[in-house]
Amino acid sequence: MMHDTTFMKGELIGLPVRIQNCTDPSLQGVEGHIVDETKNTLVVDTPHGVKRVAKDIATFVIDGVTVRGADIAFRPEDRIRKIK
Repeated sequence: MMHDTTFMKGELIGLPVRIQNCTDPSLQGVEGHIVDETKNTLVVDTPHGVKRVAKDIATFVIDGVTVRGADIAFRPEDRIRKIK
């Protein structure tokens, strides 16, 4: 799994995303754009509506980079300090 710390420190809103692996089978393979982010969730705008996905149960491909949700489970404003 690729860890691009520069990427993970930046803003995620507006980036394309695909859910690669998820413990919730209904979210597996969902694609769209990130429209909001909290400490524990990503909100994804898909062609079938808006989906809220818990970060800790999924692996995402965000703008071509594979990211474990647990690795970005911080408030967006805290991520810049915590990811090294």
